[in-house]
Parts: sequence; C-alpha cells; structure tokens
Amino acid sequence: MPKQTVLKQILIWRAKHISKKQFVYLLSIIIGFTAGMGAVVLKNLTHFIQHLLEAKLIKHYHHAFYFLFPILGLTLVYLGIKYIIRNKVSHGIPSTLYAISKRKAIMKPFQMFGSILTAPLTVGFGGSVGLEGPTVATGAALGSNIARMFHMNQTTRTLLVGCAAAGAMSSIFKAPIAAIIFAIEVFSLDLTIASMLPLLLASLSAILTSQFFFGDDVILPFRIEDKFYLSDAPFYILLGGVIAAFISIYFTEVYDRIQKLFDSLKSPIKKLIVGGTGIGLLVYLIPPLYGEGFDVINNLIVGTPEKSLENNIFGLDLSNIWNVVVLLIALMLFKIVASALTFGAGGVGGIFAPTLFMGSIMGGFVYLKSSIIVVY
Repeated sequence: MPKQTVLKQILIWRAKHISKKQFVYLLSIIIGFTAGMGAVVLKNLTHFIQHLLEAKLIKHYHHAFYFLFPILGLTLVYLGIKYIIRNKVSHGIPSTLYAISKRKAIMKPFQMFGSILTAPLTVGFGGSVGLEGPTVATGAALGSNIARMFHMNQTTRTLLVGCAAAGAMSSIFKAPIAAIIFAIEVFSLDLTIASMLPLLLASLSAILTSQFFFGDDVILPFRIEDKFYLSDAPFYILLGGVIAAFISIYFTEVYDRIQKLFDSLKSPIKKLIVGGTGIGLLVYLIPPLYGEGFDVINNLIVGTPEKSLENNIFGLDLSNIWNVVVLLIALMLFKIVASALTFGAGGVGGIFAPTLFMGSIMGGFVYLKSSIIVVY
C-alpha cells in the first residue's frame, strides 16, 4: 500500500476517534522514544569506536596513535559529509534554534541522520567535543519531520521539537525534570499545562528507552551524602561566581579567536589539516583531552583525578599533589583549544560537554588548592 494512502488513513482515523490534544500526547510519546533511540545509537556507536581505538589499539601498540586518530576521524567526517550527506551538518542546538526562529520549526530530513553518522566519527576518533548537541539535533529533526508528516501547525511543530530535545537530554543524563527545564529555557516554550504534559511524556518515554538499553548506568553517577553548611557558602560563591566568570570569559575569547582563524582559511582541506594536526598534537601530549571527557569528570567526582592523568607523556609523579594540580590546569586551559580546533577542522559535536569538563576541573582545582592550603 502506498505510503501516502496509509498516512491518509491514519489522519482520517485520528480525526474520527481522538482529539488533536490527545494526538499530540501520543506523538510526544513516540517522539520521546525516537529521540531516546537516537541517543542510544549515537552513544553506543561512539563508545564502540573509542573503545576499539583507545583501549585496544593505542593501549596495546603505540602512544603515537593519539596523534593520528583525530585527523583520520576528521577526514572520514569530511568525506561522509561531501559524498554521503551532501549537506552541511551544523552545530546541534544552534541549528535547531535557527530552524525554530527562521524556518517555522521545519528541519530538513538529512538532519535526522547527519549527526548520527558524523559525531561518532568525530568523538570516537578523539575529537574533543561532546555528543549532547548532536543528540538534541537528531531528536529535534525527528520531531520536526514527524510533526510535518502529520500536518501539524507551526506552534505544535515547535512544541514537538522541544519534546524531542527534552527527550534527548533526558535519555542522556536520566534527568527528566532537568530536561524539561532545558527545553523550556533554551527553546522559549510556553510554560503552560498544554506544553508541560507533552514535554513530560516525551521525557519519560525517552528515559525509559534509555533505561532499557543502558540499565542503571548514568554519565555522572554520584550521591550527595555530606551535609550542607552555611559557612561553606563563600567558597561556592567564589567558585561559581568569581572564578567561573573568568573561566567563561577565557572560554569565549579563545573559542572566538580560533574560529576567526579558521574562517580566514577558505579551503576545507586546509582547515582539516591545520585543525587535525593541532588536535592530534594536543591529544598526544594530553591524552585526557581525547573524546568527551566524562571519565575525567567522574574520576574528579570520586576524588581520584590522578587516574585520568596516569598516561601523561611527561611522566610526572602523580603522588605529588602539585603535579596533579598542574596537569588539571593544563586540561582546563587546553580543553577549549582542543574543542575549537575540532570544530574548525570540520568536526561535528557539541560544546556542552567541554563546558562541563572545564567546570568540573575548575571545581577539582579549587578543592585541591584548598586542601594544600589547609595542609600547609
């Protein structure tokens, strides 16, 4: 039976048996499931590639592969975009915002699979970016095209794009309420019951999908057991207000300057060579810059930052806390350089994970620095 005939019958059945509101609820569940599946495929594919390269080849053969793999991955991304996708794969969340503001929440069909093909190659081969942006973009494109298929208007289409984004974030972090807040804040959705219920359904549908495939595993597993003391508040203000402000300024300035440098290179091949060589060199010298960096964040959370720094090429003694502090500072300062080089070379990924990476290292640095002061 032709696809159009099946779709027409579904629309006729919907008009006769359920209201538009109920149909939106049903679509939000379906979109949450598809966004969750997109996240599962993207994450699993990336981790498979990274484990194959880093845990198998690099560990058992030679450290020099840290230099070679990023440029190889970026080359595969370039070839995939040029000959398979044949469209520019833009940054995840900005491309979704552009679609909402300029294209009436209409996203092109290739955006449903573009990031799934290119982001794992970028990150799995050592590109120092995240997967959250591509996951949101994939889910949003699925939501937009499903809404178009069922002839939803612009308002409903925008809501379903937000449902997909909430589902994607919920499936990644297993935090459904935070994912809903993210979608409302970033995509400027109305804070009403009419929008909250579809967002909640999509978020729950996505997290159940993720739970089925990943079980209880979460990206950032931790439990807050220590009591909060008001006397510690000045340290949090110092960390979150003052130091984070300077780090964010550094982050923005470095990123903008590197992007302007790549904008001056008109040839994509030149961008690939310059960016690939730069990220390869950084990852070779500082291996924890390889990929997303959530292993580093988790080691910081459990209080064992030295585990992420064991294979440093400089052979520093990690029993000396000052060496750990120096390496953490280097990670924090060069993470955005590595991320900007990855983007400039044509890599596909998100900027959310690098900001989490830098923020967690900043917190770990302040903690270690405070510990040294107390000891001395």
